Amino acid sequence: MKTRIVVGAALAVALITSVPVHGHEQHRSRGYAAGEPGDANQPSRTIEVLLSEMEFTPARIAVSRGEQIRFVLRNTGKEDHEFLLATKKENLKHAAVMKKHPHMAHDEPNGVRLGPGKTAELVWRFTRPGTFEYSCLIPNHREYGMTGHVTVK
Repeated sequence: MKTRIVVGAALAVALITSVPVHGHEQHRSRGYAAGEPGDANQPSRTIEVLLSEMEFTPARIAVSRGEQIRFVLRNTGKEDHEFLLATKKENLKHAAVMKKHPHMAHDEPNGVRLGPGKTAELVWRFTRPGTFEYSCLIPNHREYGMTGHVTVK
């Protein structure tokens, strides 16, 4: 009897862990609204963004269309934080997924999750004009105001 319970539990774990978490994989087939991953060897300039409870500094960035930005992201807070660059609509949709899967790992060039005291770099080329959002989609962080905007002219 114990053997069946162990085997059943192992099968349940295998099934749960094999189900993909939706939210990031849709970009691979259609691209990114805010542009595309940049060339780390050719950034136009570097912008440092500090992530802390519950804000980004700076909260507003202006760039030119075609410009490549190396974002140096520093979590100066005491909690994990994210930087996810997309449209507001995409971030709201993704935030709903994050409520169900708060520890979702990010494997996209337009986003990163950082633990306290950690630093990461993200290089992005802005190919489309408009206003885009960077947001922390860890549940409740966005709701408490952890958003910023990039205006591309």
